[in-house]
Amino acid sequence: MTDPREAGRRVQEGFVPIIRAVPGLLAYYWVDAGDGVMVSTSVFESQAGAQESNARAAAWVKENLAPLLPNPPQIAAGEVVAIWAG
Repeated sequence: MTDPREAGRRVQEGFVPIIRAVPGLLAYYWVDAGDGVMVSTSVFESQAGAQESNARAAAWVKENLAPLLPNPPQIAAGEVVAIWAG
């Protein structure tokens, strides 16, 4: 990510309202991991919600974050197998 601060602003203002509208969203995080690496994590009640989120995210990223991305985003999905929430 060439400008993590700007990316965070765009995500907060533009993408968070979109993902909040996806049924079954439990949590969403956008993390600056340093050195231009950003990590997005979303937690859904079902795989269907996660898939819908990925579709919406792909379209949004293409329109809103592409100029800040030197490399294409990588997507991984999986099932929660251990949890702790405080």
